[in-house]
Amino acid sequence: MTTLTYDEQMSMRDARQRYFDANGFDGSYSGKWVKLQAGPIAFYIPNAEGRRRAVKFHDLHHIITGYQTDWTGEVEIGAFEVGGGCGPFLWAWFLNLQAMLLWPFVAPRRAFRAFVRGRHARTLYHQGEFQDALLERSVGDIREVLDLKRPTPPATLSDLLAFCGWTGLSLSLNVGPLIALAWWLL
Repeated sequence: MTTLTYDEQMSMRDARQRYFDANGFDGSYSGKWVKLQAGPIAFYIPNAEGRRRAVKFHDLHHIITGYQTDWTGEVEIGAFEVGGGCGPFLWAWFLNLQAMLLWPFVAPRRAFRAFVRGRHARTLYHQGEFQDALLERSVGDIREVLDLKRPTPPATLSDLLAFCGWTGLSLSLNVGPLIALAWWLL
């Protein structure tokens, strides 16, 4: 996989098109289903309206943070977005908490660093609904507005406790129903 980087002066529109092209995404956001690939196994999730609203910001977060779209990058972006908050975007919370479940297996240190980075920055989810005007701004401008140009401070005990709490919530939301089903079936 090629590591994508984006020039600070590039418009978010041009950066997003480059991101779409490099990842083979059509960029329409309109399909009824979204294909996710887990190695050789493909599975599909519904592309509900709430997901379409959230993924417009999610894709821009990949660009401004530099997290890629491989498994490690998705765990990082999930941790970053949970750390920074997903506002009223329930699909973003849901999908990111699923990604948080994978951090121990995929990229433990990188996930924690991304979470801390999110806690000390902001996310686009707090902007409300997506506006096309956002795409006219430069990559550097958006990074500046979200406090992503400054170095991430060292992790604090509060960061560690928050990470553990979100991981616990992720575990209970993802594994809890399976345990309840097993209990019911036995």
